[in-house]
Amino acid sequence: MLPNFTMSELALMIFILPIAISWWANWYPGAEPGGGSYIAQRMLASKSEKDSLGGTLFFNIAHYVLRPWPWIITALCSIIIYPDLAAIKAVFPNADPTLIGHDSAFPAMLVFLPVGFVGLMVGGLIAANSSTILTHLNWGSSYLVHDFYRRFMKKDGSESHYVNVGRLSTVLLYVVAALLSLTMSSAQQAFEILLSIGAGTGLLYIARWFWWRVSAWCEVVAMVMSLVTSVAVPYIMPNADFATRTIVQVGLTTLSWLITAYVGPQTDRATLIAFCRKVKPAGPGWTDIRAEAGISDAEIASENRIGSALVGWIAGCALIWGSLFAIGNFLYAAGDPARLSMAWILTGVTLVSGYVLLRITRQLWADSTASQAREDARNAGG
Repeated sequence: MLPNFTMSELALMIFILPIAISWWANWYPGAEPGGGSYIAQRMLASKSEKDSLGGTLFFNIAHYVLRPWPWIITALCSIIIYPDLAAIKAVFPNADPTLIGHDSAFPAMLVFLPVGFVGLMVGGLIAANSSTILTHLNWGSSYLVHDFYRRFMKKDGSESHYVNVGRLSTVLLYVVAALLSLTMSSAQQAFEILLSIGAGTGLLYIARWFWWRVSAWCEVVAMVMSLVTSVAVPYIMPNADFATRTIVQVGLTTLSWLITAYVGPQTDRATLIAFCRKVKPAGPGWTDIRAEAGISDAEIASENRIGSALVGWIAGCALIWGSLFAIGNFLYAAGDPARLSMAWILTGVTLVSGYVLLRITRQLWADSTASQAREDARNAGG
């Protein structure tokens, strides 16, 4: 299930880059280190915090464990059935030659679905596509209306006015996205653009929880810089592979927002103090603000659950990765005792990590509930 490390370029692209860099450096919708509005929309739509936590965990299991294997199996079968472009052209002789590429083999597998299953698949695609598109349109419109139009262009409008502007911006975003899609030649190109635009912003969104200097201006600079480098780096380094360009983009974007954190405008001190009193962030990055807020080290120590949270994070990653590769090894285990043994080992890892994650989640939830009760009691006492 691991890549062939003698093929260095392949190993770098599909294993080393995601494990070493992408998970913390690349921010894009659905994979948001440090959190983001894409997932937050769905969390806020839940009826309670517990439901939002459970829904997010289920999303990760469904997204990374259950969904990939039907894709992978279909893709492998498409290689057998359509070994080259000529095989695809033979099945679709009337198709536009410019639309037939190596990524056409996957959708070409639809010819093997019975009529009823085609309808089911189309319905599923419409539902999934609608959910994703609506999330992006709502998200983009909220940025345009609340963070740009309302802040800089019309500050005293009525709520109905902003609703109408939001509707108009949603339509405009839809049209622009549709036109942009016409310029893309493959799904891989679209995915690489998505990764490039967010390269280097991920660490910023993690660091903002641990360092008071990370401000809104850092986010703006990072987003602008990642967009600029996504265009400039491929132009300056046309012969470099995607992994190399990504590393360069991550470095440039990270450097830009770090400089901004020290020399750019800082968040209002009163806002920082209010946030510190509300969240009580641990770690050395908030030491100065905690002192100004009058929060003692003992109080922070009693509220500090970073160690347990990190163990839960590791357990969650092990649960996802273990179950993903366990399924794969079971699928490929026919006539291969070694692979079957690995499948059972990974199943054990999945069960143990799931148990650890459940225990830690319950403990963190109990601690959080108790902490909130103490805070409410202090507020009630004046």
